[in-house]
Amino acid sequence: MSPNAGSTVANEASPQTDAVRRRRAEIGGGPLRHRVARGTIVNSVYLVCVSSLTIVQGLLAARLLGAAEYGLWGLLLIIFGTLLNLTAVGFNDKYIQQDHDDQEVAFQVAFTLQALLCTFFAFIALVAVPLSADLYDKPSILLPGLLCALCMPLLAFQTPAWVFYRRMDFARTRLLGSLQPVVTCFVAIPLAAAGLGVWSLVVGNVAGLVAGAVIAVVISPYKLRLRYERSAFREYTNYSWPLLASSIMAVVAFQVPVTIASRTIGAAAIGAITLTFQITGYTRRLDDVVTHALYPAICAVKDRRDLLFESFSKSNRLAVLWGLPVGIGASLFAGELVHVILGKRWDLAIPLIQVLGLTAAIDQIGFNWGAFARARGDTRILAVQSGLLFIAVLGVGVPLLLLDGLPGYAAGIGAGTLVSLGIRFVYLTRLFPALDVVNHVLGAIAPTAVAAGAVLLGRAMLPPGGSVVRTLTEVLAYVAVVVGTTWATQRVLLREAIGYLRRAARPVTAT
Repeated sequence: MSPNAGSTVANEASPQTDAVRRRRAEIGGGPLRHRVARGTIVNSVYLVCVSSLTIVQGLLAARLLGAAEYGLWGLLLIIFGTLLNLTAVGFNDKYIQQDHDDQEVAFQVAFTLQALLCTFFAFIALVAVPLSADLYDKPSILLPGLLCALCMPLLAFQTPAWVFYRRMDFARTRLLGSLQPVVTCFVAIPLAAAGLGVWSLVVGNVAGLVAGAVIAVVISPYKLRLRYERSAFREYTNYSWPLLASSIMAVVAFQVPVTIASRTIGAAAIGAITLTFQITGYTRRLDDVVTHALYPAICAVKDRRDLLFESFSKSNRLAVLWGLPVGIGASLFAGELVHVILGKRWDLAIPLIQVLGLTAAIDQIGFNWGAFARARGDTRILAVQSGLLFIAVLGVGVPLLLLDGLPGYAAGIGAGTLVSLGIRFVYLTRLFPALDVVNHVLGAIAPTAVAAGAVLLGRAMLPPGGSVVRTLTEVLAYVAVVVGTTWATQRVLLREAIGYLRRAARPVTAT
């Protein structure tokens, strides 16, 4: 199971290897571009449906349970959400990336490692739940938390979804992924209406987890069995430890400032931070959809730098065309957004939205570079990036948070974003020609730069102050300039993408 991440340019020009032919046979016929486009459609539908279901479930549960009971569920989410973030050590990415001679053996090795990981974190949860119950003085979370901890190993039985993802069978992948939230909702809400309190959500989530695991095992193309292979275990360890280190640093870098803000500013600071991340999070919606669809294709051609650059350039240009205007728009209209929609009591969130809108926009540049690094086995650079980001956010953000409040925290996020962008650029210019990377970035940024400049010029020419009509006019003008300039400068790329989506939509609609 030896990845070809270290192949030379000469090897890239050689005829197709057996590994490449085997992977193409797994994926099936048809151009990879059409598979990626089909995956983008499926992922978009999945994201909209599951996100909507989750929002409805959360609102109904909050109303039926009340603030106190729902607060207990919130504590459990903090505990298990943190643990689930730490379990994202990249075993699934490594399984997609590997080129083992026998794919059933490769799957069984991956399943074994995932089972060991989930069991390990189940033991951690069995310790963390009693400690948290004592720390927060909430003994009522003890029994439901212990039940959730005991069910964590069931996550390993959803590993068969990785096989369909590797094959770029996005419909089955997302179907398996949708079972758990659907079953959870349709079990939890009736139980909540019956008065079971926090237990309704616990039982609903356990039922969803069991249903997802059972269906995944039933339709698995390979038998589930424990298998030890020393060389494979070593490869997974070398591949995944940087990702585990990155996850730990990300959790700490978020939790420490949030805890300090809660103690020094109050609960309003947590609300402002949560609101800001929800607003700026829309810049990354397309990123998640595209990266999920693209990753198996990147793994299939990971030794072809010409194809890698084509996929990088087109996917990033499309994401920048979407994400950059949203992030810059959030920054430009943060004050108006808060005053008109939320009211002046949310004024403390304005500087945070402005700065994080800018950082979210900047973060679009080379947004999915990590997918290319994982596909080529270069995961250590991700740990380096996370370490420097960790130092920048805590080293700059925490002192400024104590001195200046939320604007200081925003400055720390901005410093981390710039450091991350520097590491990203160094890696990409080693993988691709530097001038090509710069040109692709500048072309995608131009429409947003023109639109933002037009809004700022209009504000400079008009007297200060404004009304709802003026704000609405500025927003419409900003959108119109972005759309018009984008079509004028990027219509060839947009037509190509639309063509792929139209061809891919036919089999998706039939399915």
